Amino acid sequence: MMHLINETIFEKFPELESERLLFKEYRKEDAASLLYIRSHPKVSKYMDSEILKTVEDSEKRIHNMQQIFKEQNGITWAIRDKETNTLIGDFGVWKLDRQNSRGEIGYVLNPDYWGKGYMKESMISLINFAFNILNLHSLEANINPKNENSKKALLKFNFKQEAYFRENYYFDGKFLDSEIYSLLESDMQLNS
Repeated sequence: MMHLINETIFEKFPELESERLLFKEYRKEDAASLLYIRSHPKVSKYMDSEILKTVEDSEKRIHNMQQIFKEQNGITWAIRDKETNTLIGDFGVWKLDRQNSRGEIGYVLNPDYWGKGYMKESMISLINFAFNILNLHSLEANINPKNENSKKALLKFNFKQEAYFRENYYFDGKFLDSEIYSLLESDMQLNS
């Protein structure tokens, strides 16, 4: 059965909600909070991408996320605490492969909010969106093999390790390994 990505989600940024969280579009005003999260040593340790150094870097990142949505290549939600409207992280699906109905996910959470079930709540909302609204067939996550927290989060949601690539990624003057995990829509029945 052919899976076609639901292109209508790109007509207007889709806002989502869970028990304690709101998932909304990033705003330029979020730049300072995003800088704090993405430059935090606990977060950036396994990120394997340029660490944000200034509010301007954050503003550029926000602009890039907005562009990717406008170009219909992906979507990144700012995760906000409902009670305080505080930005606590983000989650996205990008590198949309329309032919194979597959997208890559990525996520980040302010360490002050770790261990409180926020990532679990986010993953439930956003995986449901990816399969039930965006109409993807599979999701993949590309992580640093040393990132145990990320690995645990993926395994909790039935992601399976698909590949281990040795030194396939060049960053910061050295070659790094990466692990690919995937989740099929049919795997979701196992979580029900």
